[in-house]
Amino acid sequence: MTGRPNLATAAQLRSLIESFAESDEDRFYAVAMQIIAKAEKAGNHKVATDLRTLLADAKASREFERPNRRPVPIAAPTGELAGLIAASFPAVRLSDMVLSPTITASLERLIEEQRQSERLQASGLQPRRKLLLVGPPGCGKTMTASAIAGELHLPLMTVQLHSIITKYLGDTALKLYSVFESAVDRPGVYFFDEFDAIGAGRSDSGDVGEMRRVLNAFLTFLEQDQSDSLFVAATNLVSILDPALFRRFDDVITYDVPDDKLREQLIRNRLSTFCSSKTLELSEAVSASDGLSHADVTRACEEAAKQMLLNNLEQRELPSVLTREIINWRDSHARKLAGS
Repeated sequence: MTGRPNLATAAQLRSLIESFAESDEDRFYAVAMQIIAKAEKAGNHKVATDLRTLLADAKASREFERPNRRPVPIAAPTGELAGLIAASFPAVRLSDMVLSPTITASLERLIEEQRQSERLQASGLQPRRKLLLVGPPGCGKTMTASAIAGELHLPLMTVQLHSIITKYLGDTALKLYSVFESAVDRPGVYFFDEFDAIGAGRSDSGDVGEMRRVLNAFLTFLEQDQSDSLFVAATNLVSILDPALFRRFDDVITYDVPDDKLREQLIRNRLSTFCSSKTLELSEAVSASDGLSHADVTRACEEAAKQMLLNNLEQRELPSVLTREIINWRDSHARKLAGS
């Protein structure tokens, strides 16, 4: 007699029960989606459809309370995968970010298509799920991957490229294959940071045959992928990427340092505790921060907040404190560059 196929691993069942007991809707939904994906892969299409329907009905009829706690790994990868993928469950949402209207619109479109994926697929259409993020460091690319995962209640699967790329012939491509196989069993947002490590042009003069094979393997895996997972790649070095990569992604989103308006919005968001008055004049700090990235501005705001708290300063002193922190950061950064 043929036994019934296993639909869930022990880790998934345990995570499912724990999330139910803790009334953690996000975690429960993510693990349930992983189990459904496994049923699909095993050919149990009717079971998978029934489970999807039950899950949709449960979400529509019941609201779970979401406890305020740190991100929790969801059915974390085991064995060799544990060293290749870091799983987490971000609490970040798109509304937490300060981005240009163009970037925000692109991300909202992807999120909406994912939420309406079954409706699109019923009409023979595929939702966006492969993004390439390009731009200078500190401008929100990594946080974007977290926000997408948070919005869709999916685990963020950060691919550890330093563990994937090895000196052994064929080993890197095999590890990449394991990552794409995981995307079928464990739906999530798979994030490839510093993607230029494997995405550099195949004609690059410093390239070697093995890395060309790795890039070819990645292009093939990405193009043939039929999972429900999303793939987000990020790079600061778009100029060295192989041209063949761009058509494999549904969208290429370009980030840049924030303009005056975005920097002021970012400052007011980060210092809302000390900057409750919308009339507080911040033009000097905004001007001083010209050319800084989101991360640089955020860092200066955090230092200013410390000064405000530790010295019991009043709100009217915030602009001068922040401006001073920004200038100090610029001076420190200039000295580091001069010494390098």
